[in-house]
Formats: sequence, structure tokens, C-alpha cells
Amino acid sequence: MLETVGLTAAEGEVYRLLVATETASADEISGRSALDAPTVGRLLLALEDKGLASAVEDSAGRFAAVPPEMALVPRIRHHFEALEQTRAAVYELVETYRRGARARGTGEAIEIINGAAALRQHLRQLQSGAGHEMMWFVKAEYVAMSAESNQEEFDALGRGVLYRALYEQAYFDHPDSVDYVVKGVRAGEVARAVPLLPLRMAIADRSVAVLPLTASGTPANPRELRAVLVRESSLLDALIALFEHHWEIGAPLRVTEEGQIGGAGPADAVSPVADDRHLLSMMVAGMTDEAIAGQLQVSKRTVQRRIQGLMNLAGVATRMQLGWHAARRDWL
Repeated sequence: MLETVGLTAAEGEVYRLLVATETASADEISGRSALDAPTVGRLLLALEDKGLASAVEDSAGRFAAVPPEMALVPRIRHHFEALEQTRAAVYELVETYRRGARARGTGEAIEIINGAAALRQHLRQLQSGAGHEMMWFVKAEYVAMSAESNQEEFDALGRGVLYRALYEQAYFDHPDSVDYVVKGVRAGEVARAVPLLPLRMAIADRSVAVLPLTASGTPANPRELRAVLVRESSLLDALIALFEHHWEIGAPLRVTEEGQIGGAGPADAVSPVADDRHLLSMMVAGMTDEAIAGQLQVSKRTVQRRIQGLMNLAGVATRMQLGWHAARRDWL
């Protein structure tokens, strides 16, 4: 998962092990992993070069982790700023391509959709015609089609179409959002969550995409809503790559038998109880404390107290460290 912030898989593993200890040598980390000591030594030096580890003074061969909030959070912030710039560039490219298509008298790759009703109709047709796969970016606040009205998804799932849906954190602020996700996952949807999505998007069979050109919810006048339909082109290839990039960094959303987002792996000697695993799964998925409290029907203070208890159980100091520890120990 840390590949997205510039680390190799091996560097990420060594960094996680280093975060879990105050200091460690190559031999000690090797004893906790499948890596030999010389390889760990090279990886520790690589982490030091990247600003994620530092050699301990007066202690030859020992390294300490630079705290994740100092080493990784700025990288993540820069990453999302770059994605926002990508979104703006995509919109600019759409407009440039549309103008060029008009000048050439063709509109084969780009089509402008005017109005919420027309967009809704295109989304229904897109799903009804899908034969293999649907890819969705789901942001907070729908612009044309609400989750509860999208029967076409369940019809397509029934035909064997793969649905991959990425939900941004703010989506779960809606009181019924968890129920919608649970219903979709139970029907066969594969869902993941990320802190932020750059745009709304649906892609069918990797051959056509629909993008509403609005930053927030439906305009006051639904007829003023604009969207773009993108057919096979270099622009469509870029949108597919954008989806796959976010998919790689997304946190999987599982559904328990009780119909809740969460799900526990094999327990260890000091693993959290089922209720805390459910809370932990929602936290890792990016839900706010308020949203978690609403789902669990407890106070925000109770959520924060329980998260602090999980941090104490894991022996970590930050929520980011707790997420890494939970993934490594199979608590999710």
C-alpha cells in the first residue's frame, strides 16, 4: 500500500516493522520478517535516504523510524494535490477535445450531455449495455441518480457483470449510505473506500465513460447540469488509469453477516473484540468519528475513547500506525 508514496513493497514492510519498535537493527528486523539481514540493511539505508528512517547515534547499526505523520502525511497531501491538478487537466482536455471535434465536424469520441434527466438516462443505458465490468467513482451527494434508484446495477450484477465501486470518505456522512453499500456488496459489488475522489465517473467495459462536469450536488436547475461521455480514446485510457490508481490505494469494504461494514480476520492473542473490529474497519475505510458514532449508535466521545483503547492495545501512537498494525496483525 505504501508504494503510492514512493516506497517499494520491501521498503514498506521494513518501515512498518520499524514503526512498531523504538529502534531496531537489521538483524532484529530480519528476525521478524522473511528478509535476510543484508537485504534489510540495504533497505534501512534506502529508507534513510528517503527521509523515513534515521541512524541512532552512539548505537552502531540501529535505526529509528521517522514518525509517519512527519514522513508520510506531507507525501499524501502532495499526492492528492497532484490528483486535483489531474482532474482539472482532464476537464481542460475534455473541453479542448470537444472544440477540436466541432471544428473537424466529428464528435465520435466526445459527446456533451445536457441536463440531469439526460445524464440519468445515459447512466441507465450504460449499465444495461454493460457485458463485463462497471467501474464507479462515488462521491458524496448524487447529481442525477441516487443509490436507491439504481436498479440497473442489480440487474447487471445478476447477469454476471463485475462492479467495482470506490467511495470517498464524505459519502458515508449520509445517514443511509452504509445501508446502500451493504446492499450492493451483498449483491456482488466489490467496494473500496478512499479519503477523497477527484471526480464522479462511471466506466462501462473499458470502452465508454460518463463524467458529470459539476463539483458538488445537483445544480438548482437540473437542466443546467452538464456531463461528458467519452468513448475509446487516449482520454478514456487516462480515466481508466486514474480509476486503477485509486483502486490500488483503496481500503476494501467487507460486510458482516449482521449487515455491517467490517469483518474480522483470524484472531490473535491480543486481538480486539468483534465490536472494536467493526469500529476499526470503519476507521480504516476513512469514515469520520461522527459517521462511525452514527453507525454504532454511540457518542463521538465513545468512538474516540475506543479508538484510543485500540491504539493502546496495539502499542502505537497515531491512527495511521494503528491502521498499519491492524492490517499486519489481521485485525480487519
